[in-house]
Amino acid sequence: MAALDVQNSAAMKLSQNPHSVKEAREKVLEVAIGREVRAHRKKTGITVAELSQRTDLSIGMLSKIENGNTSPSLTTLQTLANALSVPLTSFFRQYEERREAVHTKMGQGVEIDREGTRAGHQYNLLGHIGSNASGVIVEPYLITLTQESDTFETFQHEGIEMIYMLEGRVDYRHGADVFFLEPGDTLFFDADAPHGPEKLIELPAKYLSVISYPQQG
Repeated sequence: MAALDVQNSAAMKLSQNPHSVKEAREKVLEVAIGREVRAHRKKTGITVAELSQRTDLSIGMLSKIENGNTSPSLTTLQTLANALSVPLTSFFRQYEERREAVHTKMGQGVEIDREGTRAGHQYNLLGHIGSNASGVIVEPYLITLTQESDTFETFQHEGIEMIYMLEGRVDYRHGADVFFLEPGDTLFFDADAPHGPEKLIELPAKYLSVISYPQQG
């Protein structure tokens, strides 16, 4: 299938607000635990009264726990975890979870031999965050094609990929389609289809490639 024309998709409504602000990570352990207990209870679809019957904890005590007004014992937390069918550690997620950021200065991206790389194709990894709460791995690369670069049979891998052309001009294949890319152009595609630069028209060529795919396990 050909790439979606962005201008023709202006009417599409996306569900995520990129400017929304979430509450800051909880610093108070009791409040963090309470929020997680409430979230798991609601996800399970039961009321406080029903949870009270399952755990033999009073409605008042459960209310205090969910509002962060008391420090529950490990025995109480284990009882709640069993009733909600979640691991005990899930109640500490917001308190312990660390959000990472990776800053790579110009020219300091790590040059690597990525699977599918061919001779003369320089891949500089611009940053990497491993296992994380989003469940998604993102690999940003700066790819440089020089006079020595060879074209090659298209390759494919899991995930979604975005290419942003910075310099030079190439014909880039995706499945049965070939796209002429020049500086400022973007190509966004399902990476499971065969893809790759098919014809190097103006060199050197340089583009940003961002690949995202689900983390395993």
